[in-house]
Amino acid sequence: MSLSRQEILLVDYFAQYISDHKKQLLEKVLNERTRHVTVVLEDIFQSQNASAAVRTCECMGIQDIHIIENTTKYEVNKYVLKGSYKWENLIRYHKRGVNNTEVCFRHLKENGYRIYATDPAEANKSIHDIDVQHSKVALVFGNELHGLSEYALAHADEKVKIPMYGFTESLNISASVAIGLSNLIAKLKHEQENYGLSVTEKDELRLAWYRKMVKRSQIIEKEFLRANP
Repeated sequence: MSLSRQEILLVDYFAQYISDHKKQLLEKVLNERTRHVTVVLEDIFQSQNASAAVRTCECMGIQDIHIIENTTKYEVNKYVLKGSYKWENLIRYHKRGVNNTEVCFRHLKENGYRIYATDPAEANKSIHDIDVQHSKVALVFGNELHGLSEYALAHADEKVKIPMYGFTESLNISASVAIGLSNLIAKLKHEQENYGLSVTEKDELRLAWYRKMVKRSQIIEKEFLRANP
């Protein structure tokens, strides 16, 4: 849904409170943002790992992060995040009495994503061979001890591994996210022209981010709406 006339005016009103440098940076970031690739975190129990993964996603231009909480509540480590979560859409699945992984996967497939479960089994194909041209990509990571759930492994479209060449069999979650996204985003920019956000999506995010950048934005917005009904 596009912004209403009132919201468009509000964007212009907020803009006067933001420096030109910050507005230019915001536009640069908006132009690099993508929903063509998304990350799913299933039951990550160490807050520093989950927060580091979120920070990595923001650095790599990922807008949406799906957080599944069947057995473990997502906890924020603000020291690790360094404010990065403010610019992300954290979509959380934490209803009691349901398989939240199933709910998440259904939502992703309804929105055109092909789901890739990360798993170190030797038979799985390399994460570097994921196709970014013909469908959107959802990359799923499991928890630190047990990896992904049986449901996630059974219902993903494909299973992929990060190739490793040493004695150690697995990587830290945040390192795995960083390696996976670094490869996928590079391929995306090289192979897929339309990986960015739509004009409407950019307009919505611009307003949301202006609200976060402007001090006392709630009060300023109320005063603006009162004067511009």
